Amino acid sequence: MKDFSGKIAVITGGGTGMGRALARQLVAEGCDVAMCDVSSSNLTESAAVCEAEAAQGVRLTTFVCDVANEEQMQAFASHVANTFDTQHINLLFNNAGIGGGGSFLKESREQWEKTFNVCWGGVYNGARAFMPMLVASSEGHIINTSSINGLWASTGPQSSHTAYSAAKFAVRGFTEALITDLRLNAPHVKASVVFPGHVGTSIMLNTEVAGGNSAAGARTLLRMMGHPVDTMSDEEVVALSESFGKTFRDNAPTTAAQAAQIILDGVKAEQWRILIGRDAHVLDEQVRLAPEEAYEPEFVARWIGARDTAD
Repeated sequence: MKDFSGKIAVITGGGTGMGRALARQLVAEGCDVAMCDVSSSNLTESAAVCEAEAAQGVRLTTFVCDVANEEQMQAFASHVANTFDTQHINLLFNNAGIGGGGSFLKESREQWEKTFNVCWGGVYNGARAFMPMLVASSEGHIINTSSINGLWASTGPQSSHTAYSAAKFAVRGFTEALITDLRLNAPHVKASVVFPGHVGTSIMLNTEVAGGNSAAGARTLLRMMGHPVDTMSDEEVVALSESFGKTFRDNAPTTAAQAAQIILDGVKAEQWRILIGRDAHVLDEQVRLAPEEAYEPEFVARWIGARDTAD
């Protein structure tokens, strides 16, 4: 798939970040786009930006749904088929995700499973809902967003990161297994897995581990980063979480637009493995060099040192 003009793309998590950036670049290239998000207001903003930048004749539709809910994702697929009057799509970007989850031992089951069910279940539900439409196309491509935490299941020795990491490793394993599955059963459909490093998105602001932008969810997120949240009020926790989320978004070494371009270039080149950012590339190298040492305290310093000196 060397260009996207005249193709049909489906994007989950299209309300912000890489999802919105992917939609903007695709409609500018003449691709019809259907995007979903759990936030109707974010979707409205994305749609307005895309409509202003779309090539002539491009079709755009939005749908509010929770990717962790299989019935809602099936309804999204029906919406795409009916709105575009089509039985096929060409591109499926399973991009939606949230942070959080933290410790399997200390966090609540509700908080842990919320993160896992969005970050892994959203990919699974998206694939189940839209794979028949990909197979019905003359050429198709499924692109699943993992993370550097699909390369390394940690954020360092001082924090627990099991839900998000488990989900992102599941996304990686599923996509890698799909490569052979598709070659055997639908060779005109390709698969890619994306490993973003620190990209300027709102994932930290969008964390909904306990429903909404709650203090409980913010506590989980900040506890993962080593903050003494047990002595803080709900108001202090929410304020600190929002401050950290904005810093994460605004001070990233790679913008969402740059990440989207890397992904789309990777799709055109039929790369099954797409790493985004120097931090992702160097982390991948360091884990491969010494896998037995990847979870030792000294590993983080070695990774950061290699990242900061990389060409």
